[in-house]
Amino acid sequence: MSFFKFLKDRVKVPSRNLGSGSVAICVHRDRVDVARVSRSKDAQPVIEVCASVNREGSSVETLSGLRRDYGLERSACVTLMPDSGYQLQVIEAPGVPSSELKSAVRWRIQDVLGYPAEAATIDVFFVPADPEAPTRTRSLYAVAAKNELIAERMAMFSKAKVRLAAIDIPEMAQRNVAALFESPGTALAMLSLSEHGGLLTFTSDAELYMARGIDIGLDQLRNSEGAIREQLYARIVLEVQRSLDHFDRQFSFMPLGKLALAPLPAGFGLLAYLGENLYVPVEEARLDSCIDLSRVPELASPDLLSSQFMTIGAALRQEAAS
Repeated sequence: MSFFKFLKDRVKVPSRNLGSGSVAICVHRDRVDVARVSRSKDAQPVIEVCASVNREGSSVETLSGLRRDYGLERSACVTLMPDSGYQLQVIEAPGVPSSELKSAVRWRIQDVLGYPAEAATIDVFFVPADPEAPTRTRSLYAVAAKNELIAERMAMFSKAKVRLAAIDIPEMAQRNVAALFESPGTALAMLSLSEHGGLLTFTSDAELYMARGIDIGLDQLRNSEGAIREQLYARIVLEVQRSLDHFDRQFSFMPLGKLALAPLPAGFGLLAYLGENLYVPVEEARLDSCIDLSRVPELASPDLLSSQFMTIGAALRQEAAS
């Protein structure tokens, strides 16, 4: 089973047929998010649908309602693994044929899984290497998730009669958005904050070089003010600075151009704080500068845009980029 291929977020909503396009459905504890993105050559991606539906009853019941309300019968959907549902780590690529790579990685990481390696679904993707050093040992990211969690997610969508084409991870969803803000020949750092934590990614040419989690989320920031909030901002800056330094050392062949801050709810001053305390340029990742949001005017709300960031990223997935 391939992680990124098969695996490769109640207000009554009006019935709409989503038709063709990339659809992402992200299941959360209290809600289910859906986004549909369409693309055409030489044009910005268009968000045609982006909504959040409160969970009523079981996950299957909520998904079934979503399928009916949004006409998902003909749509192949992607979903994201929850942060606690998988492990992601960098290892040296085993020197084996490609046909044996996942098997070799499975046994290479068995000691850190915390459960039997044969009970894991494994997938891998390579870390970009210095093109001027072709003999350099390659590194790769190994993604592991328990088979039972994958089976549960597949069964949930199957029972709801929603066709699940892929299960992805947040790092790749953020990569999809970051690719829209990259500049040729340089890397882009992107920082996003969810309710319970942060994610910092480094990408170039739509490839993921590095990803780091940050243990400060929007909930902590909302429940702080004054000096306490500034302390949290300082901790975020420290974690980001350490990651920037590590990236510079590890990928000296790829200059870092800037850091883009993903949309945040209204009332946070993190953008200015980062700009004042980091040595790289910091800018807001304004999705309306590279994605057509006009069909979903509700996305003018920074709160909604922030909460839907990962779902939009998942819907931006393109098979060739995976």
